[in-house]
Order: sequence, then structure tokens, then C-alpha cells
Amino acid sequence: MANPLVEALERAVQSAWDMDAPLRDKLKLVADEVRSLNALFAEAVDRMVTRLQESDAGAGAPEVGDRMPPFVLPDDQGRLVGLEDLLAEGPVAISFNRGHWCPYCRLNVHALADLQGELADEGRQMVAIVPERRKFVASLREETRAPFPVLTDMDNGYALSLNLAIWVGQEMETLIASAGWDVPTYQGNSAWMVPIPATFVVGSDGVIVARYLDPDYRLRMETDQLRDALKATYSARDKASRRRAAG
Repeated sequence: MANPLVEALERAVQSAWDMDAPLRDKLKLVADEVRSLNALFAEAVDRMVTRLQESDAGAGAPEVGDRMPPFVLPDDQGRLVGLEDLLAEGPVAISFNRGHWCPYCRLNVHALADLQGELADEGRQMVAIVPERRKFVASLREETRAPFPVLTDMDNGYALSLNLAIWVGQEMETLIASAGWDVPTYQGNSAWMVPIPATFVVGSDGVIVARYLDPDYRLRMETDQLRDALKATYSARDKASRRRAAG
């Protein structure tokens, strides 16, 4: 039998998907549902977030103006996707998410999928990264209808190199497991480490032009901000058009 909290969150996610509202309002709907149904869980999340904030988690991650470290990671079909190849086509938004089991991550990836539909013809791209095995990555991509690659960062290797990976803590381990989310199976290890949700907008030259990072996984970069950051960068297609116009 499914956990009552998880069942309620599933209903909240579906309701949020149908809302004509900013992403922050959809995320808040889920967060409010958690707090109303299970205050102990919500308070444990608050304590984890406070611990991470007080320890400056993610403080060493790449910043605006830095060159984004390269990656080559497999997608849900096992194909290797590299940052260099993506940048050859144009600017890229790289979104780190905890996994297919996280309702906030599903809402985030779903919002990115909607946004990608607006930007695909402009040479702007997106990619999501999660520390999960291929079949769970495929589940996330299918459910959110993501038209962009969703990549596996096995054992959080890339996230660790960016100072993004964190341990959820013993209290959250127990609560997440009791809700029925089998994170060790999803990830293929028992480390209970997840990435801090973060988004990096990288220009065609590989330099970060915008960044969002917050240890509170209930918050994400607003799609309007992401859209503006991507539109403010030149893609390979933009440059080719300018060369043609110049004669």
C-alpha cells in the first residue's frame, strides 16, 4: 500500500501541472501539502536546509563568469552526451535534480520541458542531470515529456566535482525511506547523497552567464529568469545568421 503522504503528493503534483501559474506557486502547492499532512517531515526538511545553509553547502560551485567544467554522461538510452557537443549547437541550461522520486524535481523538469518547446527553434538547449540509474531516468523523462536529454550522473561524480553533492542526513534518510522512496535502489548505491538543485546557463563559449543554486530543494530557478538568460546569449545559429546578413 502506498504511503498516504506520497499519494497526496502525487495528487498535488498533478494539480500543479494543470495550474496556469509560475513554477514557484506550483512548488509551494506541494510544500504546503507536505506541511499540512506531515509536519514532522516538513520540520525535518527545514532542519536539513538550515544545516546546509549554515555550512555554506554549494559555496564552491562554479559562478557566473567561470567556465563550466565539461562532462560526458549517458542519457536514458545509454548514449553519451557531452557539454562540448551541446555548446557547438548553442547555449545550454544545465539543471541538477535529485531524481524521479522527488515531486519538486518532477515539477521542475516538467516546467523546463514546456520552456524548451518555446526555445528549440532558437538554438537554445536544456539538459537535466540526476544521480539515478537509466530506467529511472527514462521514467522521469517520459513522465515529464522532456524533449531534451536527461542524463545519469552515477554516484554524483559530476556533482561532486562541482561541490554540489550533499548527504541528506540520517534523519532524512529515515523519513524518505519510510515514505517508500527507495533512493539506494534508484541510485545503485547506499550513500544517500543528492545534488543541491542548481541551474547553470552556459553560453556557446562555455562561460556561465547565469546561475541559480539553493540548498532548499523546494525552490528552483523561475522559468522566466531562465528564458531571459538563454535569450540574452548568442547561439551558433545566431552567429551564422549574422554572418549571412553581413553578406
